[in-house]
Amino acid sequence: MPPKYQKIADELRLHIQSGKYMNARTLPTEFAIAEEYQVSRQTVRQALSVLAKGGLIEKRQGSGSYIRRQPAQAAPPVPSRSVAIIVTYISDYIFPSILREMETVLSRNNCTPTLYATQNQVSNERKILTALLSSPVDGILVEGTKTALPNPNLDLYEQLLDKKVPLVFLHGNYDKLGQAFFVLDDNNAGGRMLVEYLYNKGHRNIAGIFKSDDIQGLHRYAGYADALRDLGLPMEDWHVLWYNTEEFRASEGLEFAPGALQALRGCTAVVCYNDQVASRLVKRLLAKGVKIPQEMAVVSFDDSQYSDLSPLRITSLSHGDNNVGRLSAELLIRLMNGEPCRSELAPWVLVEKESS
Repeated sequence: MPPKYQKIADELRLHIQSGKYMNARTLPTEFAIAEEYQVSRQTVRQALSVLAKGGLIEKRQGSGSYIRRQPAQAAPPVPSRSVAIIVTYISDYIFPSILREMETVLSRNNCTPTLYATQNQVSNERKILTALLSSPVDGILVEGTKTALPNPNLDLYEQLLDKKVPLVFLHGNYDKLGQAFFVLDDNNAGGRMLVEYLYNKGHRNIAGIFKSDDIQGLHRYAGYADALRDLGLPMEDWHVLWYNTEEFRASEGLEFAPGALQALRGCTAVVCYNDQVASRLVKRLLAKGVKIPQEMAVVSFDDSQYSDLSPLRITSLSHGDNNVGRLSAELLIRLMNGEPCRSELAPWVLVEKESS
C-alpha cells in the first residue's frame, strides 16, 4: 500500500490534469490540504515535493504552490489520404487559381492530390475513371466533361458512388447522379445580373455568345434569356452565337468572329460566356474600328487575367472570396470526415471596368 503522501500526490495530480484548479492557478494552502485529507502538514509537504519534482507545480517560499502551465497535448496526426483531382484543363484560363486553392485546402488536411486533365474529352475521362476504379482513392474532385451533353461515362461515376467513394463535382453536374455533391457557379443568376446591368446602362438590344457543350453555357444563357424576357427586351435568335469545345480549340478562339460580328449587328452590348471569349472579341472589335464601350459594351464571366490583360479591361463577374476550388475541396474534406454536407452555389459579384 503506497504511503499517504503518495496517495495525496496522485489525487492532486489528477485534479491538476483535469483542470480543477485552472482558474486559481495555485493549489490550496498546506493547511487546507492537511484538513481535507486529515494528515499532518509534513505529509502534505512530502506530497507537494513529489509534484514539484514531476514538474507539475512550483513551490514559492511564502507564496504557495503554483501550477505550472502544461504544454498542450498534440492532436493525433490525421492519416494521409489520397485525392484525385480531375479537371478539363490544368494550365489554361482560370484553372491554375482553382487548382492552387484546392491544393492549399488538401495539404492543410493531410491529403495528397493526384492531378488529371481530360481536355474536355469523354474518351480521356473514361480512361481516368477506369483507372481510379482499379486503384481506389479516398476522395475525388471532378469537373465533368461536356456536361451539357449526354455522358457515356455515367456508369463509371455510378460505380464509384456505389463504392462509397466521396465525390464532389465542380462547375457542372449530371442530373442522373442525384446523390452526388457539387459546387457550381450561380450561372443563371449571373446571366440575369449582366443583362440587368446593361439595361440600367441604357442598352436595349443585347447580344450573347455562349458555349453549347458545357452546362455553364446553358445556364448562363438561361439567365440572359430570362432577363431579356422579364425586361421586355428583344429576343432574336440571330443575336445569339453558340460555339463548342472543338470549334474554339480548332479556331484558336474567335476566328469564327465573322459570325460573332454578324450576331452583334443592331446591338449595342454583348454578354460573353467568359473572359477568354470576351478578350478576343474586344480585340476584333477594336481592329474593326468599333468604339468600346461607346458603340459596343462587352461584359463577361470569371474576372480572370484575360479581363485585365485585354486592350480594354473587361467588366466581368467575379466570385470574390468564394473560389470554387477552395469551396469544393472544403466540401470534399467534410464528406470524407463523415460530416453533414450539402451542395453549394457560388454567388457572383460584378466588377465594373472600361469595357462597359
